[in-house]
Amino acid sequence: MSLGQELRSPPCAPPVYREPPNRRAVHCWGVVLCCYLLAVPAKAQQQQQPEDPEDDHRLGLWLDQAISAGLSSNSSLEFEFHERFDEGASNLYEYFFQGGLAFRLRPWLTLIPIYRYQRYPGNATTSYENRLQLNVTLSTTRGRWRPNLRMLTEGRFPENRVASARLRFRPGVDYTLPLRMTRPPAVVVSNEFFIVPGTNSFASGGSFTQNRFQVGIRLPLANSFFIRPYFMLQSVNLPTRWETNRILGISLGLKFSKTRRADTRRSSQANWAGQGVY
Repeated sequence: MSLGQELRSPPCAPPVYREPPNRRAVHCWGVVLCCYLLAVPAKAQQQQQPEDPEDDHRLGLWLDQAISAGLSSNSSLEFEFHERFDEGASNLYEYFFQGGLAFRLRPWLTLIPIYRYQRYPGNATTSYENRLQLNVTLSTTRGRWRPNLRMLTEGRFPENRVASARLRFRPGVDYTLPLRMTRPPAVVVSNEFFIVPGTNSFASGGSFTQNRFQVGIRLPLANSFFIRPYFMLQSVNLPTRWETNRILGISLGLKFSKTRRADTRRSSQANWAGQGVY
């Protein structure tokens, strides 16, 4: 090469580093994965349902009052009032009243359609709830034993939440104590299971949402009036764990009947056994 050609030749450009295609793809997918991982918790937080406001916390106190007004030998009006406290019985977190018409279709079968209006004081998400319930109670007598089964189907319509259906099954037994008394007391034991077959109005860890085991003693103070103190273990299926709380309760029952006094005692025991007032 001559000196003139060498002077006219352009200078050599410095080498340019090019990232391999595979490494660029890995970086892109890494950025996408990071964005997805950051978005999933935010989305889950936005869609997280609130806790059921009827769940008790810590030691609770439940007060129940029931009134039964007889219309005939096989039907009656049923009214109930309830107040529920938690946090060591210091916080009124729920109260409700309900009414229904009871039909005693057979000596062992009672049917009660019910409407309930429920309030949750201090709850920021849901302050009230409407419920439609159907109570089907089966019971029989075997000497001093009275086994029973209450099946409760309820539609829940809470404020600001989607409606849902719930099934409640409560097998139990009443045992009249062998005491020489005109109105002997009876031990009452039951265990109730709560199942939500479809969409739930509130957060839960599964379809089996709650369990209530209780034991109490029913004290008939008159043919038409009783008091029943009881102790309950309420287990709630939260999204992350099961939580169990202890509850002390007092139930009062008053019955007005058009039947004869001798029949009033038998019908009162038949009506209240297995149904409960809560």
